[in-house]
Amino acid sequence: MHHPLPLAGKKYICFIEDLYEDLEVWYPKYRLIEAGAEVILAGPEKRHRYAGKHGYPATSDAAIRDVASDRFDGVVLAGGFSPDKLRRDPLVKKIIAETAQQGGLVAAICHGGWMAISAGVYRGVKVTGSPGIKDDLVNAGAIFIDAPVVIDRHFISSRRPDDLPDFCRAIQAFESANNNPDR
Repeated sequence: MHHPLPLAGKKYICFIEDLYEDLEVWYPKYRLIEAGAEVILAGPEKRHRYAGKHGYPATSDAAIRDVASDRFDGVVLAGGFSPDKLRRDPLVKKIIAETAQQGGLVAAICHGGWMAISAGVYRGVKVTGSPGIKDDLVNAGAIFIDAPVVIDRHFISSRRPDDLPDFCRAIQAFESANNNPDR
């Protein structure tokens, strides 16, 4: 029996750095791959091994400096402690801002929203995130909603690892419904 892959041909960037939240990288990565998408782990260095917050390693497929927003359908912004470092990288902010401007998916979970805040893309956007960054989200002009998943146009956000099933279902439903061949 043939099962179509709803995200075949789609490509996503997931930024990684030491102390990323293990589940928030791997769970969406494998769910997106399962649906036919390609997921590129981009870190400060190519083919570098980064340690997750809980010790699970991830090797970057690409250096952040070598990825361009126009070659991807969206970004997945995982949490952990890594977003606090990644949000300082001008290229991370540029890629997120360009993705948002192009109507591409900006999916953030937990502290991943810090990267979207620093990229300046959340003003007037309904979002959720870790309770620890609620004030940061509000101060950035976002409209904070405490829910397992919040969808506002091409922005999808969740609060914590326990929300991952809702987060990934929302990404797949959004991307399947908005299969835009021009991106």
